[in-house]
Amino acid sequence: MCRLFGMSTGGPRVRAAHWLLDAPRSLRALSHRMPHGAGFGWFSLGGEPVRDRAPLAAFENTDFALHARNVLSHTFVSHVRDASVGGLTVHNCHPFVMNDRLFAHNGVVKGLDTLRTWLTDVGRAHVAGETDSELVFAYVTAEIQRQGDTTAGIVEAVRRIGAELPVFSLNLLVAEAGRLWALRQPDTNELWVLSPGDGGMSGPGQPGAAHGPVPAVVVASEPMDDHPGWRLLEPGELLVVDGLEETSFFPFTPLALPLQRSELTAREAASQQVTATAPS
Repeated sequence: MCRLFGMSTGGPRVRAAHWLLDAPRSLRALSHRMPHGAGFGWFSLGGEPVRDRAPLAAFENTDFALHARNVLSHTFVSHVRDASVGGLTVHNCHPFVMNDRLFAHNGVVKGLDTLRTWLTDVGRAHVAGETDSELVFAYVTAEIQRQGDTTAGIVEAVRRIGAELPVFSLNLLVAEAGRLWALRQPDTNELWVLSPGDGGMSGPGQPGAAHGPVPAVVVASEPMDDHPGWRLLEPGELLVVDGLEETSFFPFTPLALPLQRSELTAREAASQQVTATAPS
């Protein structure tokens, strides 16, 4: 039951405290059920990715709350972990950073020995932990470099993973400064978006910057409040957010080796989210 959160404001620098700490289903609240790690990533004024992560629950991590209250940025990625693969160490906590990008994942991908063979020595050097998530990110990063384009790299990496590896869920967030990619693949886990035209803001009822709440695209593993504007991404949907502009692509065929919940270990199955209830 790992949870993902991403937000883009299209330029204005805001705080993410509302969604991380104060919303009815904030990441801090959800971390009571997902206590194995929490991480918060953002982009500095110069566009460099910064992250703080620890193998502690968000609700007991004072740094998580401190950064959520004080960091100003236009793009955020955050994650709370219920471990499925790898020990409870900082290296296994999301978000991960490679080549000026942030990454977080919710799901299970197997065949990791095969996946490692797809990486060069340089690609493997990026991997510090034990998770399937970080290996997936290393491969996505390699494909982005090969394709020369972030969207094309994500598509090619996900296509090959889906064609050759056993996958239960490959929900992921990739972020660059001012840009966000969100993938729901396949339908086993949910991923939701709250768009500016449907009520998406940096923090309803709570100032995010000197100008107060501003329009934002918010992506999360479940609706974080009861606003009716939350939309469930379709299976196989890749949502690309450039500032506040949203574009959806459906470039993927069905998984070749879909994993059923009965094929997961008890630890893996416990880590995968329960279906969320849509806002009324």
